[in-house]
Amino acid sequence: MRAIRAEKQGGPEVMQLVDVATPKPGAGQVLIRVEAAGVNFIDIYQRSGVYVVPLPLSMGLEGAGTIEELGGGVEGLKTGMRVAWAHVQGSYATHLVAPAEKLVAVPEGVSPQLAAAIMLQGSTAHYLVNDTFPLQAGQTCLVHAAAGGVGLILCQLAKKKGARIIGTVGNEEKAALARGAGADELVIYARQDFEAEARRITGGKGVDVVYDSVGKDTWERSLRSLRPRGMMVLFGQSSGAVPPINPQLLNQHGSLFFTRPSLVHYTATRAELLGRATALFGLIRDGKLSVRIGATVPLAQAAQAHEMLAARKTTGKVLLQP
Repeated sequence: MRAIRAEKQGGPEVMQLVDVATPKPGAGQVLIRVEAAGVNFIDIYQRSGVYVVPLPLSMGLEGAGTIEELGGGVEGLKTGMRVAWAHVQGSYATHLVAPAEKLVAVPEGVSPQLAAAIMLQGSTAHYLVNDTFPLQAGQTCLVHAAAGGVGLILCQLAKKKGARIIGTVGNEEKAALARGAGADELVIYARQDFEAEARRITGGKGVDVVYDSVGKDTWERSLRSLRPRGMMVLFGQSSGAVPPINPQLLNQHGSLFFTRPSLVHYTATRAELLGRATALFGLIRDGKLSVRIGATVPLAQAAQAHEMLAARKTTGKVLLQP
């Protein structure tokens, strides 16, 4: 098999395509032929050293493919079945051994590419609008990077709940995509101040919630965009880490709530994992959720995929094709 490995942390160049022996699945595991692997900011954080991880690092956490072999004691799965997963290290590869409990069956009508594109970013959008801050009809949310992989799905799910959506984007092309996903108002951050726009659009009241995946460049203005007792949901840091926060800021801006959630804690049980995946796959199959695949890159060009994502040159999901 072939896989992308990093012997040290650093820039995209530390990732190398290597030939390794195809592993055998152990008890409770399955061997999967990977058909598509998702590229995510968490991969960049692991590769660059933002997150401390054991080395050498087998890159990638998300994907979809076909089961080729079952280990002992695996029930409910069979060879030839298509499955998808998130949070299984080593997904940038032609083959992967994964715990059976981490896998979700991909239903008919959902391609491996769509399945790989939805597991991490789609599940993130799902928990953000349903659990972290359960949106209700008539509420207003501010969504940063509204044309990104999470952003486009989040806008669609928020619109289904009857929420008003203010999205931030980098240019007119991205604004059109976010508008198509349900965003009511678009702020192009290169030429507009999203804090001032959020206040103007809400008549000075502020938004109910900010879904912020950008971090360092946006968090202070995100706080100032909220209504009293609003919630700041920081679920990423594409521009860099947020510095330590004085809790008194939350008081000064109106008894705000601040949370830093992670998907792993919102899919902590098998039931949660299956519930989110089943809901998303059902929406895709029924034509009620559109998943944009912005770029598909050969496995050997994983470094290029990281550069594209980090430079915010993509819209929707970036996939690697083994």
